[in-house]
Amino acid sequence: MSQDTEHDHDSQANRPNDERTNASTTTPVPEDGDTPKESGSPSKDIEVDNDADDTTDSHANETSDGDVDEPIKATEDLENDDLPEEISDEDKETIKKVASDDNLSQAKSYASILVEQVIHAKETFERSLGSLFTSAFTAGLEIGISFFMILSAFALLNDVIPSRYAMVLSSLLYPIGFIIVVIGQSLLFTEQTSLLSLPVLNKIEPLHKLLRLWGIVIAGNIVGGCIFAALMIGLGLHMHLFTDHAIDVYAEHILGFEWWVIFGSAVLAGWMMGVAAWLVTSARDTLSRIVLVTLITGSIGFLGLHHSIVGNIEVFSALLYGNTVSLWRYLVFLVVVLVGNTVGGVVFVAVLKNRTFLFEIEKVKEQAAEARAKMDRRRF
Repeated sequence: MSQDTEHDHDSQANRPNDERTNASTTTPVPEDGDTPKESGSPSKDIEVDNDADDTTDSHANETSDGDVDEPIKATEDLENDDLPEEISDEDKETIKKVASDDNLSQAKSYASILVEQVIHAKETFERSLGSLFTSAFTAGLEIGISFFMILSAFALLNDVIPSRYAMVLSSLLYPIGFIIVVIGQSLLFTEQTSLLSLPVLNKIEPLHKLLRLWGIVIAGNIVGGCIFAALMIGLGLHMHLFTDHAIDVYAEHILGFEWWVIFGSAVLAGWMMGVAAWLVTSARDTLSRIVLVTLITGSIGFLGLHHSIVGNIEVFSALLYGNTVSLWRYLVFLVVVLVGNTVGGVVFVAVLKNRTFLFEIEKVKEQAAEARAKMDRRRF
Protein backbone atom coordinates (compact mmCIF):
# COMPACT_ATOMS: atom_id res chain seq x y z
CA MET A 1 0.00 0.00 0.00
CA SER A 2 2.84 2.45 0.82
CA GLN A 3 4.60 1.59 -2.44
CA ASP A 4 1.53 2.60 -4.44
CA THR A 5 1.35 5.85 -2.57
CA GLU A 6 4.99 6.60 -3.25
CA HIS A 7 4.48 5.79 -6.89
CA ASP A 8 1.53 8.23 -7.07
CA HIS A 9 3.58 11.01 -5.47
CA ASP A 10 6.51 10.36 -7.79
CA SER A 11 4.31 10.36 -10.89
CA GLN A 12 2.73 13.65 -9.84
CA ALA A 13 6.12 15.17 -9.16
CA ASN A 14 7.29 14.17 -12.64
CA ARG A 15 4.36 15.88 -14.36
CA PRO A 16 4.97 19.07 -16.36
CA ASN A 17 4.41 22.27 -14.40
CA ASP A 18 1.34 23.35 -16.36
CA GLU A 19 -0.37 19.99 -15.79
CA ARG A 20 0.21 20.23 -12.06
CA THR A 21 -1.20 23.76 -12.12
CA ASN A 22 -4.32 22.63 -13.94
CA ALA A 23 -4.81 19.80 -11.51
CA SER A 24 -4.39 22.11 -8.57
CA THR A 25 -6.97 24.59 -9.84
CA THR A 26 -9.64 21.90 -9.75
CA THR A 27 -9.34 21.83 -5.97
CA PRO A 28 -12.38 23.58 -4.45
CA VAL A 29 -11.56 27.00 -3.04
CA PRO A 30 -13.64 28.47 -0.20
CA GLU A 31 -15.49 31.74 -0.78
CA ASP A 32 -13.26 33.65 1.66
CA GLY A 33 -10.28 33.01 -0.57
CA ASP A 34 -8.33 30.77 1.85
CA THR A 35 -6.48 27.90 0.15
CA PRO A 36 -7.64 24.53 1.46
CA LYS A 37 -5.10 22.34 3.20
CA GLU A 38 -5.08 18.55 3.21
CA SER A 39 -3.46 16.60 5.98
CA GLY A 40 -0.34 14.74 4.89
CA SER A 41 -0.01 16.59 1.54
CA PRO A 42 2.85 18.91 0.73
CA SER A 43 1.87 22.58 0.53
CA LYS A 44 3.32 22.95 -2.96
CA ASP A 45 0.88 20.35 -4.32
CA ILE A 46 -2.13 22.53 -3.51
CA GLU A 47 -0.88 25.94 -4.58
CA VAL A 48 -3.31 27.73 -6.90
CA ASP A 49 -2.16 29.81 -9.79
CA ASN A 50 -3.29 33.36 -9.01
CA ASP A 51 -3.39 34.28 -12.67
CA ALA A 52 -5.67 31.38 -13.45
CA ASP A 53 -7.92 32.35 -10.52
CA ASP A 54 -8.10 35.94 -11.72
CA THR A 55 -9.04 34.80 -15.20
CA THR A 56 -11.69 32.44 -13.84
CA ASP A 57 -13.12 35.09 -11.52
CA SER A 58 -13.28 37.71 -14.25
CA HIS A 59 -14.98 35.25 -16.57
CA ALA A 60 -17.49 34.40 -13.86
CA ASN A 61 -18.17 38.05 -13.23
CA GLU A 62 -18.74 38.67 -16.92
CA THR A 63 -21.14 35.74 -17.07
CA SER A 64 -23.08 36.87 -14.03
CA ASP A 65 -23.26 40.43 -15.33
CA GLY A 66 -24.63 39.15 -18.61
CA ASP A 67 -27.36 37.23 -16.82
CA VAL A 68 -28.59 40.28 -14.93
CA ASP A 69 -31.30 42.34 -16.58
CA GLU A 70 -30.30 45.82 -17.67
CA PRO A 71 -32.84 47.61 -15.41
CA ILE A 72 -31.32 45.87 -12.36
CA LYS A 73 -27.84 46.93 -13.40
CA ALA A 74 -29.05 50.53 -13.66
CA THR A 75 -29.51 50.80 -9.91
CA GLU A 76 -26.95 48.26 -8.79
CA ASP A 77 -23.99 50.11 -10.39
CA LEU A 78 -25.50 53.57 -10.66
CA GLU A 79 -23.01 56.20 -11.85
CA ASN A 80 -23.25 59.96 -12.27
CA ASP A 81 -23.32 59.54 -16.05
CA ASP A 82 -26.45 57.37 -15.75
CA LEU A 83 -28.40 60.28 -14.29
CA PRO A 84 -29.62 63.27 -16.33
CA GLU A 85 -27.18 66.17 -16.63
CA GLU A 86 -29.79 68.58 -15.27
CA ILE A 87 -29.41 67.08 -11.78
CA SER A 88 -26.73 68.66 -9.57
CA ASP A 89 -23.73 66.62 -8.40
CA GLU A 90 -24.92 66.82 -4.81
CA ASP A 91 -28.35 65.48 -5.74
CA LYS A 92 -26.77 62.73 -7.83
CA GLU A 93 -24.80 61.50 -4.83
CA THR A 94 -27.95 61.55 -2.70
CA ILE A 95 -29.96 59.68 -5.34
CA LYS A 96 -27.25 57.02 -5.66
CA LYS A 97 -27.33 56.57 -1.90
CA VAL A 98 -31.09 56.09 -1.59
CA ALA A 99 -31.48 54.13 -4.85
CA SER A 100 -28.66 51.61 -4.39
CA ASP A 101 -29.99 48.14 -5.10
CA ASP A 102 -27.21 45.60 -4.74
CA ASN A 103 -29.13 42.89 -2.88
CA LEU A 104 -30.86 40.85 -5.55
CA SER A 105 -32.46 38.54 -2.96
CA GLN A 106 -34.68 41.33 -1.63
CA ALA A 107 -37.37 43.47 -3.16
CA LYS A 108 -36.27 46.64 -4.93
CA SER A 109 -36.32 49.79 -2.87
CA TYR A 110 -38.88 52.52 -3.52
CA ALA A 111 -36.19 54.92 -4.70
CA SER A 112 -34.59 52.27 -6.91
CA ILE A 113 -37.86 51.75 -8.80
CA LEU A 114 -38.40 55.46 -9.32
CA VAL A 115 -34.83 56.12 -10.48
CA GLU A 116 -35.13 53.26 -12.98
CA GLN A 117 -38.33 54.77 -14.33
CA VAL A 118 -36.78 58.24 -14.66
CA ILE A 119 -33.76 56.83 -16.52
CA HIS A 120 -36.01 54.81 -18.84
CA ALA A 121 -38.27 57.81 -19.46
CA LYS A 122 -35.24 59.98 -20.23
CA GLU A 123 -34.12 57.43 -22.84
CA THR A 124 -37.61 57.49 -24.38
CA PHE A 125 -37.43 61.30 -24.68
CA GLU A 126 -34.19 60.92 -26.65
CA ARG A 127 -35.61 58.47 -29.23
CA SER A 128 -36.36 59.66 -32.76
CA LEU A 129 -39.91 60.52 -33.79
CA GLY A 130 -39.98 57.66 -36.29
CA SER A 131 -38.92 55.17 -33.64
CA LEU A 132 -41.54 56.44 -31.20
CA PHE A 133 -44.39 56.34 -33.71
CA THR A 134 -43.46 52.89 -35.03
CA SER A 135 -43.29 51.45 -31.52
CA ALA A 136 -46.63 53.06 -30.59
CA PHE A 137 -48.22 51.86 -33.84
CA THR A 138 -47.03 48.32 -33.05
CA ALA A 139 -48.56 48.54 -29.58
CA GLY A 140 -51.88 49.63 -31.11
CA LEU A 141 -51.90 46.54 -33.31
CA GLU A 142 -50.81 44.18 -30.53
CA ILE A 143 -53.35 45.41 -27.99
CA GLY A 144 -56.09 44.59 -30.48
CA ILE A 145 -55.42 40.90 -29.91
CA SER A 146 -57.12 41.26 -26.52
CA PHE A 147 -60.36 42.51 -28.08
CA PHE A 148 -60.25 39.91 -30.85
CA MET A 149 -60.01 37.10 -28.26
CA ILE A 150 -62.64 38.69 -25.97
CA LEU A 151 -65.13 39.16 -28.80
CA SER A 152 -64.66 35.59 -30.04
CA ALA A 153 -65.13 34.17 -26.54
CA PHE A 154 -68.16 36.40 -25.87
CA ALA A 155 -69.88 35.32 -29.10
CA LEU A 156 -69.31 31.67 -28.19
CA LEU A 157 -70.41 31.94 -24.55
CA ASN A 158 -73.39 34.19 -25.31
CA ASP A 159 -75.17 31.25 -26.94
CA VAL A 160 -74.71 29.11 -23.84
CA ILE A 161 -75.01 31.35 -20.78
CA PRO A 162 -76.67 34.73 -20.06
CA SER A 163 -75.05 37.69 -21.79
CA ARG A 164 -73.91 39.33 -18.55
CA TYR A 165 -71.94 36.27 -17.44
CA ALA A 166 -70.58 35.74 -20.94
CA MET A 167 -69.26 39.32 -20.83
CA VAL A 168 -67.52 38.79 -17.50
CA LEU A 169 -65.96 35.44 -18.41
CA SER A 170 -64.71 36.64 -21.79
CA SER A 171 -63.09 39.66 -20.11
CA LEU A 172 -60.63 37.28 -18.42
CA LEU A 173 -58.80 37.22 -21.77
CA TYR A 174 -58.17 40.97 -21.46
CA PRO A 175 -54.48 40.65 -20.37
CA ILE A 176 -53.28 38.84 -23.52
CA GLY A 177 -52.55 41.95 -25.58
CA PHE A 178 -51.08 43.79 -22.60
CA ILE A 179 -48.63 40.98 -21.93
CA ILE A 180 -47.48 41.11 -25.55
CA VAL A 181 -47.06 44.89 -25.39
CA VAL A 182 -45.32 45.11 -22.01
CA ILE A 183 -42.94 42.18 -22.45
CA GLY A 184 -42.28 43.23 -26.06
CA GLN A 185 -41.59 46.81 -24.80
CA SER A 186 -43.81 48.58 -27.29
CA LEU A 187 -45.05 52.07 -26.37
CA LEU A 188 -48.59 51.98 -24.96
CA PHE A 189 -49.99 55.35 -23.87
CA THR A 190 -51.61 54.32 -20.60
CA GLU A 191 -48.49 52.47 -19.50
CA GLN A 192 -46.25 55.40 -20.48
CA THR A 193 -48.47 58.17 -19.07
CA SER A 194 -47.01 58.25 -15.56
CA LEU A 195 -43.59 57.07 -16.68
CA LEU A 196 -42.99 59.86 -19.19
CA SER A 197 -44.23 62.57 -16.83
CA LEU A 198 -41.50 61.86 -14.26
CA PRO A 199 -38.71 63.82 -16.04
CA VAL A 200 -41.07 66.80 -16.31
CA LEU A 201 -42.04 66.61 -12.64
CA ASN A 202 -38.34 66.59 -11.75
CA LYS A 203 -37.62 69.53 -14.11
CA ILE A 204 -35.39 67.44 -16.36
CA GLU A 205 -37.54 67.82 -19.49
CA PRO A 206 -39.89 70.68 -20.48
CA LEU A 207 -43.65 70.25 -20.58
CA HIS A 208 -43.96 70.87 -24.33
CA LYS A 209 -41.71 67.89 -25.07
CA LEU A 210 -43.91 65.68 -22.89
CA LEU A 211 -47.06 66.82 -24.69
CA ARG A 212 -45.44 66.20 -28.07
CA LEU A 213 -44.31 62.74 -26.95
CA TRP A 214 -47.77 61.89 -25.64
CA GLY A 215 -49.26 63.07 -28.93
CA ILE A 216 -46.97 60.79 -30.94
CA VAL A 217 -47.71 57.76 -28.73
CA ILE A 218 -51.47 58.39 -28.76
CA ALA A 219 -51.50 58.85 -32.53
CA GLY A 220 -49.52 55.65 -33.09
CA ASN A 221 -51.73 53.65 -30.69
CA ILE A 222 -54.98 54.91 -32.24
CA VAL A 223 -53.87 54.44 -35.86
CA GLY A 224 -52.60 50.94 -35.11
CA GLY A 225 -55.81 50.07 -33.27
CA CYS A 226 -58.04 51.39 -36.05
CA ILE A 227 -56.14 49.41 -38.69
CA PHE A 228 -56.43 46.28 -36.54
CA ALA A 229 -60.18 46.87 -36.20
CA ALA A 230 -60.62 47.39 -39.93
CA LEU A 231 -58.65 44.30 -40.92
CA MET A 232 -58.80 41.72 -38.14
CA ILE A 233 -62.34 42.34 -36.89
CA GLY A 234 -63.51 42.20 -40.50
CA LEU A 235 -61.61 38.93 -40.88
CA GLY A 236 -63.27 37.55 -37.75
CA LEU A 237 -66.69 38.36 -39.20
CA HIS A 238 -65.90 36.45 -42.38
CA MET A 239 -64.55 33.54 -40.32
CA HIS A 240 -67.85 33.52 -38.39
CA LEU A 241 -66.04 33.87 -35.06
CA PHE A 242 -68.57 36.54 -34.06
CA THR A 243 -71.37 38.61 -35.56
CA ASP A 244 -72.05 42.31 -35.99
CA HIS A 245 -74.65 41.95 -33.25
CA ALA A 246 -71.95 40.81 -30.82
CA ILE A 247 -69.85 43.84 -31.78
CA ASP A 248 -72.78 46.17 -31.06
CA VAL A 249 -73.53 44.50 -27.73
CA TYR A 250 -69.95 44.84 -26.59
CA ALA A 251 -69.76 48.47 -27.73
CA GLU A 252 -72.89 49.33 -25.74
CA HIS A 253 -71.31 47.62 -22.76
CA ILE A 254 -68.57 50.28 -23.06
CA LEU A 255 -70.68 53.29 -24.10
CA GLY A 256 -73.82 52.79 -22.06
CA PHE A 257 -72.96 55.29 -19.29
CA GLU A 258 -73.05 59.03 -18.65
CA TRP A 259 -69.87 60.85 -19.69
CA TRP A 260 -68.84 61.56 -16.09
CA VAL A 261 -69.15 57.87 -15.22
CA ILE A 262 -66.93 56.99 -18.18
CA PHE A 263 -64.46 59.68 -17.07
CA GLY A 264 -64.33 58.34 -13.51
CA SER A 265 -63.90 54.79 -14.77
CA ALA A 266 -61.08 55.96 -17.07
CA VAL A 267 -59.34 57.70 -14.14
CA LEU A 268 -59.38 54.46 -12.17
CA ALA A 269 -58.13 52.50 -15.20
CA GLY A 270 -55.31 55.01 -15.72
CA TRP A 271 -54.39 54.75 -12.06
CA MET A 272 -54.25 50.96 -12.27
CA MET A 273 -52.15 51.07 -15.44
CA GLY A 274 -49.72 53.43 -13.72
CA VAL A 275 -49.51 50.99 -10.82
CA ALA A 276 -48.91 48.20 -13.33
CA ALA A 277 -45.97 50.11 -14.83
CA TRP A 278 -44.59 50.67 -11.33
CA LEU A 279 -44.91 46.99 -10.40
CA VAL A 280 -43.39 45.81 -13.68
CA THR A 281 -40.34 47.96 -12.92
CA SER A 282 -40.15 46.48 -9.43
CA ALA A 283 -40.07 42.91 -10.79
CA ARG A 284 -36.69 41.26 -11.37
CA ASP A 285 -37.69 38.59 -13.92
CA THR A 286 -40.01 38.15 -16.89
CA LEU A 287 -42.33 35.63 -15.23
CA SER A 288 -43.05 38.05 -12.38
CA ARG A 289 -43.81 40.80 -14.89
CA ILE A 290 -46.26 38.55 -16.73
CA VAL A 291 -48.05 37.67 -13.48
CA LEU A 292 -48.30 41.33 -12.43
CA VAL A 293 -49.58 42.49 -15.82
CA THR A 294 -52.14 39.68 -15.83
CA LEU A 295 -53.44 40.58 -12.38
CA ILE A 296 -53.76 44.32 -12.99
CA THR A 297 -55.12 44.31 -16.54
CA GLY A 298 -57.32 41.30 -15.78
CA SER A 299 -58.90 43.35 -12.98
CA ILE A 300 -59.49 46.24 -15.41
CA GLY A 301 -61.25 43.89 -17.83
CA PHE A 302 -63.25 42.13 -15.13
CA LEU A 303 -64.52 45.43 -13.71
CA GLY A 304 -65.31 46.80 -17.17
CA LEU A 305 -63.16 49.90 -16.66
CA HIS A 306 -62.50 52.19 -19.61
CA HIS A 307 -59.08 51.91 -21.24
CA SER A 308 -58.55 54.41 -24.02
CA ILE A 309 -56.51 52.28 -26.44
CA VAL A 310 -58.50 49.05 -26.11
CA GLY A 311 -61.73 51.09 -25.98
CA ASN A 312 -60.73 52.78 -29.22
CA ILE A 313 -60.67 49.41 -30.98
CA GLU A 314 -63.91 48.26 -29.36
CA VAL A 315 -65.90 51.35 -30.32
CA PHE A 316 -64.26 51.88 -33.72
CA SER A 317 -65.12 48.29 -34.63
CA ALA A 318 -68.78 49.07 -33.90
CA LEU A 319 -68.48 52.25 -35.97
CA LEU A 320 -67.23 50.23 -38.95
CA TYR A 321 -69.22 47.01 -38.68
CA GLY A 322 -72.05 47.70 -36.21
CA ASN A 323 -75.25 49.68 -36.33
CA THR A 324 -75.39 51.68 -33.09
CA VAL A 325 -72.26 53.90 -32.97
CA SER A 326 -71.92 57.24 -34.76
CA LEU A 327 -68.70 59.12 -35.53
CA TRP A 328 -69.55 61.87 -33.00
CA ARG A 329 -70.21 59.33 -30.26
CA TYR A 330 -66.92 57.62 -31.00
CA LEU A 331 -64.92 60.88 -30.89
CA VAL A 332 -66.51 62.11 -27.64
CA PHE A 333 -65.85 58.74 -26.00
CA LEU A 334 -62.23 58.76 -27.13
CA VAL A 335 -61.52 62.26 -25.78
CA VAL A 336 -63.18 61.60 -22.41
CA VAL A 337 -61.34 58.32 -21.86
CA LEU A 338 -57.96 59.71 -22.93
CA VAL A 339 -58.27 62.60 -20.47
CA GLY A 340 -59.42 60.25 -17.70
CA ASN A 341 -56.57 57.82 -18.24
CA THR A 342 -54.08 60.70 -18.23
CA VAL A 343 -55.40 62.12 -14.96
CA GLY A 344 -55.32 58.70 -13.31
CA GLY A 345 -51.79 57.91 -14.44
CA VAL A 346 -50.22 61.28 -13.72
CA VAL A 347 -51.95 62.44 -10.54
CA PHE A 348 -52.45 59.21 -8.65
CA VAL A 349 -49.19 57.52 -9.60
CA ALA A 350 -46.52 59.87 -10.91
CA VAL A 351 -47.17 62.90 -8.69
CA LEU A 352 -47.77 61.03 -5.44
CA LYS A 353 -44.94 58.52 -5.81
CA ASN A 354 -42.53 61.19 -7.04
CA ARG A 355 -43.44 63.40 -4.07
CA THR A 356 -42.72 60.51 -1.70
CA PHE A 357 -39.32 60.06 -3.33
CA LEU A 358 -38.51 63.76 -2.99
CA PHE A 359 -39.36 63.65 0.71
CA GLU A 360 -36.90 60.76 1.06
CA ILE A 361 -34.21 62.71 -0.79
CA GLU A 362 -34.73 65.72 1.48
CA LYS A 363 -34.43 63.52 4.58
CA VAL A 364 -31.12 62.05 3.38
CA LYS A 365 -29.83 65.56 2.65
CA GLU A 366 -30.73 66.69 6.15
CA GLN A 367 -28.97 63.68 7.66
CA ALA A 368 -25.85 64.39 5.59
CA ALA A 369 -25.89 68.06 6.66
CA GLU A 370 -26.18 67.06 10.32
CA ALA A 371 -23.28 64.64 9.93
CA ARG A 372 -21.10 67.36 8.37
CA ALA A 373 -22.04 69.76 11.17
CA LYS A 374 -20.98 67.23 13.81
CA MET A 375 -17.65 66.70 12.06
CA ASP A 376 -17.05 70.46 11.95
CA ARG A 377 -17.79 70.80 15.68
CA ARG A 378 -15.33 68.00 16.49
CA ARG A 379 -12.59 69.75 14.52
CA PHE A 380 -12.99 72.92 16.55
